[in-house]
Amino acid sequence: MATTSGTPATPATSSGPPGGAAAAARGARRTERLLNLVIALSATRRWLTKEQIRTAVPQYADCATTVAFERMFERDKEDLRELGVPLETGGEDPLFEDEAGYRIDREAYALPEIRFTPGELAVLSLASRVWQQASLAGPATRALVKLRSLGVEPDESSLIGVEPRVRTAEPAFDPLYAATRDRTPVSFTYRRAGGEPATRHVEPWAIVSWHGRWYLVGHDRDRDDSRVFRLSRVASAVKRIGRAGSYEVPEGIDPREIVAGTVGPTTTRRARLLVRSGAGLTLRRRARTVEAGEREDVVVVDVSDVEMSADELAAYGADVVVLEPPELREAVLRRLRGAAGQPAADSAGGPA
Repeated sequence: MATTSGTPATPATSSGPPGGAAAAARGARRTERLLNLVIALSATRRWLTKEQIRTAVPQYADCATTVAFERMFERDKEDLRELGVPLETGGEDPLFEDEAGYRIDREAYALPEIRFTPGELAVLSLASRVWQQASLAGPATRALVKLRSLGVEPDESSLIGVEPRVRTAEPAFDPLYAATRDRTPVSFTYRRAGGEPATRHVEPWAIVSWHGRWYLVGHDRDRDDSRVFRLSRVASAVKRIGRAGSYEVPEGIDPREIVAGTVGPTTTRRARLLVRSGAGLTLRRRARTVEAGEREDVVVVDVSDVEMSADELAAYGADVVVLEPPELREAVLRRLRGAAGQPAADSAGGPA
């Protein structure tokens, strides 16, 4: 038995989905049917007859009668065309009146070639690496898989060493990020510079990266004022002390301005690097100057933290040599020797 629209009738029962749920289920079935139809019509360059389409798309095979199938198929054809799918009608030989066939013009339906600049690829790869061990690891990985399926290969080699080590360097990041997202108050032990650890009770507003470090901005309940906390100084597990959504973030606040005003300016110095041609994309993007050479370029960048910069530069291996300052060169050499299992030695004459 079929309805007047050609859709198989479903008897109402007490166990069936009510109103909105039933409509949602029908919508899901329709979406799946249209997707299967698109796959069937675009998977071959041959013209497919109605009977072949009915066999290829499972939902059509379930139609009780040929009339019900044809009504459903006609409606689906119009839906595809309204969605912009280039559905064609034709036959194998125009000289003979064969049964009409259908197919999708794959060239017209295919996405145009996607191109990204080197800088855009760097940002895409960096975003995925930031979250690779955090709570957005799954979506980040799926996004890169989709890019690669389209022939886009992110330039991850130029990003080695620059991603924040969310889980290892900042163990408080994940729980504080989740609390910020859920608007849940938390408590943790915090170690101030030169001071004794103390328990803090905070309503998290935002997490900010500032000059290579992560900071939490929020309302400190103990001091009844806004405060900034460096995540690397959180000395205990983060504990939730309230319900999600139990407070509101004040309107109009700029977390970066709050961090900048609290942390203050960072002293920087210039570093001269010898960078192999084609390598060190991220270094080049933030360089003050780049002096091109035949095989290597002299890249000048600002350095605010010698140890953090050494972590980044050492990860480039032989692609980057530190020319100056000496303390940065020595810090990089120390890391490279450690990675190679060599004892500390005088830095003179050794490549960084």
